[in-house]
Amino acid sequence: MKVACVIPVYNHEQRIGEVIREVLKLGLPVIVVDDGSTDSTPDILNRIPDITVLRHPENMGKGAALLTGFAAAVKLGCDLAITLDADGQHKPEDAENLLRAVPDGQRPIIIGNRQGMSGEHVPWTSRFGRKFSNFWVWASGGPLVHDSQSGFRLYPLPEALDLDVQSRRFQFEVEILVKARGRGIPVLEAPVQVVYQKGAERISHFHPWKDFFRNSATFSRLIWNRIFLRGRQ
Repeated sequence: MKVACVIPVYNHEQRIGEVIREVLKLGLPVIVVDDGSTDSTPDILNRIPDITVLRHPENMGKGAALLTGFAAAVKLGCDLAITLDADGQHKPEDAENLLRAVPDGQRPIIIGNRQGMSGEHVPWTSRFGRKFSNFWVWASGGPLVHDSQSGFRLYPLPEALDLDVQSRRFQFEVEILVKARGRGIPVLEAPVQVVYQKGAERISHFHPWKDFFRNSATFSRLIWNRIFLRGRQ
């Protein structure tokens, strides 16, 4: 199996260089999708050798960036993609945990279950959001998991591209779990570390009210489909 690392990035000038340097140590192809950054992120990416950089002319959302990266990985001949966030919260060496969690003969999605989410620097919105999302993923017909919002994952390709996920922003990562279970793709978890920088050092594009309504709209659509469209899809 050939594996690529896909990193979606949007205005992460403070961390992206360090994140990519650590990911390159894995010895895997690295695909960075710049989702319309307006800070110095493009200049930083231009100075890093041995990576593939793809750019969206404007911000289209994390899900759109992941799909662009998946398509590029398939063109490189890869059949698995490891995804991780550009804010530095993940430890790239934990990618080994994701790969080891794949059972023989299966092609599951592996979620990096973030350990230590009760730490003092972890914002309450992240803790609440994870529990909220876990319940509604299950209620929508998806798997019952511990960390449905983790962006550190292993995806099978091209299966992930064929799941007809409609969400193009953060909600992509919960919808794809529901769609995967509906198609019989296993969803498993493996432990990974998490690093939350304190205070102003942490980079986040989470908007509590806007994203709450987007999440609610996504889960409402998925539950509607589960109840009324079962057997017709």
